[in-house]
Amino acid sequence: MHYVWFGLGLSALTGLTLAVGRWARIGLGWFPLWAIVRAVVQLTVIALVLRGILAVPWTVVAFVVLMLSTASWTAMGRLKELHRGRRTAVAGVLTGALTTIVVIFVLHLVDFQVRYVVAVGGIIIGNSMSAATLAGRNFLRGSRARKDEVEAWLSLGATPSRAHEEIGREAVRESLLPNLDQTKSTGLVTLPGAFVGALFGGASPATAAQFQLVVLAGIALTMTITGVVVTRLAGRTPYVVSADA
Repeated sequence: MHYVWFGLGLSALTGLTLAVGRWARIGLGWFPLWAIVRAVVQLTVIALVLRGILAVPWTVVAFVVLMLSTASWTAMGRLKELHRGRRTAVAGVLTGALTTIVVIFVLHLVDFQVRYVVAVGGIIIGNSMSAATLAGRNFLRGSRARKDEVEAWLSLGATPSRAHEEIGREAVRESLLPNLDQTKSTGLVTLPGAFVGALFGGASPATAAQFQLVVLAGIALTMTITGVVVTRLAGRTPYVVSADA
C-alpha cells in the first residue's frame, strides 16, 4: 500500500509540473514526464546494483566508470552544436570530476570507503556534467552574440583563444553563480541532500555538516575546472559552431 500511495503522489507532482509547463507555454512538452520515468527506472536498477557493489567492493570502479560514461554522453549531446563539442564535453567532465574526486580522497577529507566513493563520486560527476553543459552553452551564446567582436580580434592577428578569452570567462562565471549562491545560503535557505541524507543515515549533525562542506567545496572545484576546460578548448578554434549543427 505504501508503494501505491507513493506512486500516486509522484504522479501527481509530475502531472502538476506538466500542467504548469503547458499553461506557461514553456515548450518542454512531455520531457518532464520522460525525465521522471527514466529516473524511476534508473534509480530502481541502481538500488539493486548498489547492493552488489557494497557486497563486492572492487565493483565500485565499474560503477564510477559507468557514471562518468553516462555524464560524458549526456554532456556530448548538449554541446553538439559547438565545434568539436563532443570531445570538449568529455574532456571537461573527466578532468573536472576525476581531479576533484582524487583530491578529496588524497586529502582524507572523506574516508576511503566504498559507500563514500559512490556517494561523493555521484555528486561530483553529476555537477561536472551540469558545468560542462552550462559553460558550453553559455560560451556558444556569447560567441554568437559577440561574433563581430571575435572577428575583429581575429582580423588584428589575435589567436582564436585570445579572441574568445573574455567570452569564456563570462561563460564560466555565469555557470558558477547559481551553485555559489546556493552554497552561500546553505543552512539558511536550503538544507542540501548530502547533509539531510547523512542525518537520515544516522550520522551526527556535526559529521553530516562536515560531509556536506566537503561536497560543497568539491562541487565548486569540479564546476570551475570543468567550465574552464570546456571554454578553453571551445575557444581554440575560430569556428565555434559545429558543421553538423
